[in-house]
Amino acid sequence: MLVLNATYEPINVCTVRRAVVLLLKEKAEIIEHSNWELHSASTSVARPVVIRLVTYVRIPRDTHRRKITRRAVFARDDWTCQYCGSRSNLTVDHVVPRSKGGASSWENIVASCAPCNRRKGNALPRQAGMRLTKQPRTPSPHVFIQVASPTIPAAWRAYLAA
Repeated sequence: MLVLNATYEPINVCTVRRAVVLLLKEKAEIIEHSNWELHSASTSVARPVVIRLVTYVRIPRDTHRRKITRRAVFARDDWTCQYCGSRSNLTVDHVVPRSKGGASSWENIVASCAPCNRRKGNALPRQAGMRLTKQPRTPSPHVFIQVASPTIPAAWRAYLAA
């Protein structure tokens, strides 16, 4: 379930169970729901798809300190090799190799297909005759929602568009 802050800003993804707990404790309200219901012995609840917190929760804006994972790099780079555009056999590559002083930072790590990664090896892209399709950067918070959910339901798209 997509969780929105009181301001309708997407902040997290949670399980159906957690969403229902938030609804029953009146800490959230249903914004979008599916066509079927969840039943208990004493009540029925529409199955939430998008919920909104009733009170605003302050979210620290420290995405630059979020953990760098392969999935997050792939999601940021649209699951595409940043050298040739291939969408298969992806690995991660340090643009400036660590052996040459390159950092393990969002600005130095890109998605790369295995053949491009081997071709570049321990060189800088220009030394290997390669160019990045776009400069790597710290991802938007939406990338982490994409990483948390393998598929993005259609009902979420209006809230994730930014």
